[in-house]
Amino acid sequence: MSEGSINLSFEDLKGAVSEGAAAFRCVTEYQPVGGSGSKVFPPTYAGSVYAFESRRLNGEEHQCVILDSVASQANRMEEALRSAWEEKHISLPVISVDFTKDFRDIGKVTSLDAPHRIADAILRYAKTQDGDEFFSRSRYAGMWKEASIHNATSLLEICPTALVFGIWGSPEATGGLGAKFQRVIVSEMIGVDAVPGAKTTSRIDPTGIRAGVKLYQAAPGSGDLEWTVDEKKAVQEKKKSVLLGKPSELNLGNVTPTAESPEDTGGLIKGGGVTISRALQFTTISLPAIRRLRFPLNDQPDPEVDVIGRIAVAALALCAATLTHEDGADLRSRCHLVPTSELKWELVGRPGEDSRFFTLDGAGATSLFNRAVEQVKSLRSKGLEWHDEEIRLIPSKQLVDAIQLSRARGGAEEVE
Repeated sequence: MSEGSINLSFEDLKGAVSEGAAAFRCVTEYQPVGGSGSKVFPPTYAGSVYAFESRRLNGEEHQCVILDSVASQANRMEEALRSAWEEKHISLPVISVDFTKDFRDIGKVTSLDAPHRIADAILRYAKTQDGDEFFSRSRYAGMWKEASIHNATSLLEICPTALVFGIWGSPEATGGLGAKFQRVIVSEMIGVDAVPGAKTTSRIDPTGIRAGVKLYQAAPGSGDLEWTVDEKKAVQEKKKSVLLGKPSELNLGNVTPTAESPEDTGGLIKGGGVTISRALQFTTISLPAIRRLRFPLNDQPDPEVDVIGRIAVAALALCAATLTHEDGADLRSRCHLVPTSELKWELVGRPGEDSRFFTLDGAGATSLFNRAVEQVKSLRSKGLEWHDEEIRLIPSKQLVDAIQLSRARGGAEEVE
């Protein structure tokens, strides 16, 4: 197997997509930014536990922990594409719903943010800019209503990221109905030789408020906010002042330092972080999955369009992964990783063929993708479109009402 590597060219990409190679794959090693032995904090799942599992690496079994799941990695790649699109580094069809008028904190939600991409309910229940029809009944929805791997033309034209990251749905479907497209790119990050740590808590309050102070619920009009120490200003129930609890429950006063180890919780790992020997990121782009895609025009097959469409999908996947790598791996609070080597792609060929290795940086990846887009646009005379003008939608009244009601009820529930 050759260890030499060269920059990935457009011709290399075209050959990989067209000539039967199996996949592009990349295995990247990381270390915690704090250095060997510093803790990292994986994502927590139901019950506040980490996802531990045994894996075989180089023939040996290691205890590993999920640091970033496949779904989370896909979200990061879509975020990187959105940044590149907003900065006009790439031309990309994007559908958006602008909530800014009603909810500035939500802002604009695009097909790069919505969990189910073009099939997401946020888009389905939004309306076209004139407000006359729902997106799910618009001409754009009609374009991909009958989409399948044998007829993926409409998705290439208005939401190619659905072909990269997968989609399951249709304009009219709720639940598990509609077109199914598998992910062509899969990426995840794990921590190797993961050793759980102890969870510690403490708080020193500079005001010195002590735990013995009683806090009562403040009566309306008392002049106090939420609580009071004066029983005369407290809410009365059955002639008794209503206690709110300890100062620490309102983030006042000291919290006694505590430490909880895995042994204290019956082996469950709850929020104490882990130390690892290294982190590994595995990224694969399935070329057979891309080659299964067909892009007929006017219901007629066209091999030239198929090849150019597949190159565009592969280039988009490479661009997403490469830009995400360059963004860094600051995954969450106290989980910042740094790569120990440059990003290197391995092209896995047919059985018996040696792998080839390629380097690719962000500039090179965007250049490859932009060249693929130009080839797609060159087929406009045949009827293939690339909708690089943003498809703008507005939230319907029912969407706005649902958000407002949810927030009102959420606030009431928090008070209760």
